[in-house]
Amino acid sequence: MADALVVDTTAGPGWIELTRPVRPTALLALTHGAGGGVGTADLLAIRDAVTAAGVAVALITQPYRVAGRGAPPRPDKQDPLWLELMTALRSRRGLGAVPLIVGGRSNGARLACRTATGAGAVAVVALAYPLHPPGKPDVSRLDELELPTVPVLLVQGDRDAFGMPPEGPGRQRVVIAGADHSLKKGVPAVAEAVLSFVTAGRMLMPQDDHREGR
Repeated sequence: MADALVVDTTAGPGWIELTRPVRPTALLALTHGAGGGVGTADLLAIRDAVTAAGVAVALITQPYRVAGRGAPPRPDKQDPLWLELMTALRSRRGLGAVPLIVGGRSNGARLACRTATGAGAVAVVALAYPLHPPGKPDVSRLDELELPTVPVLLVQGDRDAFGMPPEGPGRQRVVIAGADHSLKKGVPAVAEAVLSFVTAGRMLMPQDDHREGR
């Protein structure tokens, strides 16, 4: 079952394409890169694979992209709007109690890492995480990647000009051979990695059980 939702935020509307089974076991919220949309091959393949396994998927177009802008606002503006969208999404019947996994590609991966705690997420999916601008390895964004206190899946092409984020405590990395920042090559492998991660037994525990370590 698929729904197209328009959510009013304090900075204008955001769009949510929600695909859900009848009784979802978890909710995966994914968003786009800085100047992109949610119709990329990797996001669509992930949606198809994950919903077939009983997990609801929300592909989210942020308000700045709905408004036609090509660059995201500063984190202090972008992050609260994402949390507004998460609140609206979680208010949908049947989606408030299941585990929430947040993620995105590129800038969306940074956003998910920064807001995982605030959103109450149990895990993060970071696709093509932009560790640094191309050709500027000294401008590191590792600090944002290290913010989540929940498990993080990194899916990265080995030819990504934005760098190769390191593995670390609670951080699993899957490297896609021959893929660049777009992850257009190896899409089935991208989808399989995310499917395996989000359907892991502990991810699908009720959130109260997660917090109490049961």
